[in-house]
Amino acid sequence: MRRVSLAGLAILGTLLLAIPSAFARSDVTAAPAETGITATTIKIGGTYPLSGPVASYGAIAAGMKVYFSYINARRGPDGKRGIYGRQVIWKYYDDVYNAVNSVQLTRKLVEEDKVFAVVGSVGTEVNEAVRPYLNSKAVPQVLVSTGATQFGREYKQYPWTIGWQPDYVSEARIYGLDIKNNHPNAKIAILYQNDSYGKDYLNGFKAALGTAKVKSQVVGEVPYEVTGGPPSSQLVRLKATGADTLMIFVTTSATITSYAIIRNLGWKPANIYVNNVSSADVWMTTATRVSSADTVNGSISTGYLKDVAAPRFQSDATVKQYKSLMAKYLPNANVNDGTFFYGFAKAYTFVRAMYKTGKSPTRAGLMRALTSFNEGSPYLLPGAKIKTAPTDRFMLSYQQLQRYTAGVWTPIGPVLDGRPRG
Repeated sequence: MRRVSLAGLAILGTLLLAIPSAFARSDVTAAPAETGITATTIKIGGTYPLSGPVASYGAIAAGMKVYFSYINARRGPDGKRGIYGRQVIWKYYDDVYNAVNSVQLTRKLVEEDKVFAVVGSVGTEVNEAVRPYLNSKAVPQVLVSTGATQFGREYKQYPWTIGWQPDYVSEARIYGLDIKNNHPNAKIAILYQNDSYGKDYLNGFKAALGTAKVKSQVVGEVPYEVTGGPPSSQLVRLKATGADTLMIFVTTSATITSYAIIRNLGWKPANIYVNNVSSADVWMTTATRVSSADTVNGSISTGYLKDVAAPRFQSDATVKQYKSLMAKYLPNANVNDGTFFYGFAKAYTFVRAMYKTGKSPTRAGLMRALTSFNEGSPYLLPGAKIKTAPTDRFMLSYQQLQRYTAGVWTPIGPVLDGRPRG
């Protein structure tokens, strides 16, 4: 996927951008004079993989663009178009999912485009690489498109950063608890991406399963390098363990390939758990095409957003509005690709935060708004909510187990908080 290690890219990005003496800045009230805000506009931006091997994630930015177009055209609760009469200018660049590219493009957004905030940029390594620079400049790095735990956990060092989607540890914790409670004799094999993304899943899963169960039930775990080609040898090794349960903790393209490989190996685990990042309907459909329905059916994942492809949501008002807006602003797109809906949901959260910030928005005010949420969202599953505090930067943790059968994800059990808090 990339020719050099992602960890190396992240380090290089940090070196290119960092101002060491400013890394530990911790006072978000000390924002400089605001940029990106005029009487009539709010300028924001981000970097996204619009081309390259994970260009499918570019649909996030496109979905956000559609939603912002809607916000700019409709009249808000104050009777004005946009947010308190300000039009959202949404500027994003193609970083090809490469941290070095994102370093350069993020600097361009801040220093040339003069954005108010960097919103939703995609990728763990990408966001790690630009985080020190944005925090040194007191530029909000918000609603990052990764569930890596450091973007919620390391707020003292990086107070201008906050995530959005459920973190990978809380998601994996739900899988671990499901196996512990419902499959106590499962023989578990784990394929995990050998970076912070995959290790978050691995660690969250093991923590929930418990030390004794890990020792007795995990019969194989193999790391996968995203630059190393298809995970064929890894899955051969895992099949040889005799496991009847497979955990797939890798990103989209490797997940799809994994289904094709296990089919070719004649391996049909009783249960396959696939991480949420790789479980969108469009990707499961592709996985079915390259492997077989028999291989893919029965897979288990989690959901936290309404499923735009599921029959049970076709009469939902938010899903209907989403499809109407997509038909108007992006008519040739696949509306059943939940990645666009993800972009809508993220843009909705940003707009809600800007209203909470007030009629005279500041960067510090945006961060205060994002760290004081306690509300639902029409894009989330019923029963889920967004909840944050100054010391709790994990915005979304409510999720529901779901099973994939005949092209449809069906819920299993109630919506759960993967990160229980008192």
